[in-house]
Amino acid sequence: MPRLSTDEDNNNSLISCCFSNLFSRNRQQPTSISADADQKKAYAYSAIPAMDRLPAYEDCISQTFKHLDIKHNSVLEGIVEKALAQVDSELRAISVDLHEHTELSMKEKHAHDLLTSWLEEKGFVVTRHAYGMETAFLAEFSNGPGRRVGICSEYDGLPGLGQGCGHNLIAISGLATAIGIKAALEQGEVSGKVVLFGTPAEELSIGKIDLVGKRAFQDNVDTCLMLHPSAKDQQYAQMIAVHDVKVEFFGKPTHASATPWEGVNALDAMVQLWNNISMMRQQLMPTDRVHGIVTDGGLAPNVIPEHTSAFFFVRTPKYTELKRVMDKLEGCFEAAAIATGCKVKWTWRAIPTKDVVQNNVLASTYATYMEKAGISFEDRYTQEHSGGGSTDMGNVSYVMPAIHPMFGIHTTASNHTIEFTKAAGTPQAHRDTMVASQALALTALHVYSSEQYFDAVKKDFNDTVPLDEQH
Repeated sequence: MPRLSTDEDNNNSLISCCFSNLFSRNRQQPTSISADADQKKAYAYSAIPAMDRLPAYEDCISQTFKHLDIKHNSVLEGIVEKALAQVDSELRAISVDLHEHTELSMKEKHAHDLLTSWLEEKGFVVTRHAYGMETAFLAEFSNGPGRRVGICSEYDGLPGLGQGCGHNLIAISGLATAIGIKAALEQGEVSGKVVLFGTPAEELSIGKIDLVGKRAFQDNVDTCLMLHPSAKDQQYAQMIAVHDVKVEFFGKPTHASATPWEGVNALDAMVQLWNNISMMRQQLMPTDRVHGIVTDGGLAPNVIPEHTSAFFFVRTPKYTELKRVMDKLEGCFEAAAIATGCKVKWTWRAIPTKDVVQNNVLASTYATYMEKAGISFEDRYTQEHSGGGSTDMGNVSYVMPAIHPMFGIHTTASNHTIEFTKAAGTPQAHRDTMVASQALALTALHVYSSEQYFDAVKKDFNDTVPLDEQH
């Protein structure tokens, strides 16, 4: 994607100064803490450097938003609120349906048909089975020339957990947000296009990565937004990079009791690999993660295994840091093979899942609408140093300005648990989804209504995503 152009005038200088001071990750980390420091401020290592000498958060946001002339437009708020109220009961029914009929990644046929039929009824131009993906879709509405905003819906579930990540809520949040934007377009308050992307297989990190590879986002929209349910409200939720690898060991089978010396034990290699990784963790950054499962440990206890395999995830805060851990892990693979006399083969996924780069302007705007609705947020540092999940929305955020805020659904349960599955089906979670969807729709409307605002969005994208990674 070519680098987006911005005007280097006084307006953008103020925006750049404020946001770069507030959000820069390149400031020098303090090297020590005084002995008499408050005990509550104990030093904690992080891969994300601490920020010193910052302007007050509230002052910086206030100045920047005032300069961008970001005001709550009561007309647009009324249009969006009314539009969402009119479909509230329908969206609740869709959410319950998806919650009760969970489908796994790339098998979301019922969800695909349910969502596309509803969108078509609401006046969207729908493309089913989009970009050669059986359960992907596009739903578009335009009132003429102007900027183009993308919204994402997800709808796959988890084996054994159902909607343990609340994708039934993500599905209807996309519908609600698109409906709110469409209402403003229909009434001529803004001009442009809204595109709702139905993105399957998020749990396998397939859908959006495939769509990015086919330029579905780059060729259709100028920015992309989505929501995700959680235990907390976070406009700067940290979603880290992840890569996966399949490892196989090949030995020689023999009778495990009668002639063990004639065999080459592929299970020994797997056990050695597990020990190698356990010891390697001492030399990894505290924010790095390596975890996996054995997918084949042999066929019978009295036969020395000829073949074993495992599947690992590698996670780092930024996708550009993945290679550092990948190189160490490959050393573990080779060492285990050498130690046991086995042969080894490993296969990395073609494209890693990247970290989410939250666009500061969009995220801050979303937060102002949520705060107006009575929602409070933790400070940015706390948000960015908690969690550790990953999503294929990260790959979208590297090709265009994007946000992926979390919204709380009144639960203390973490995602991917039975308790979260139950919470995602409650009426309270639905109400929380509608509040967040209204805030997201109103955020998106700023992209249409203000050239100055969109310039700031583009500038922040260029400042936070290096040019050689904008592809």
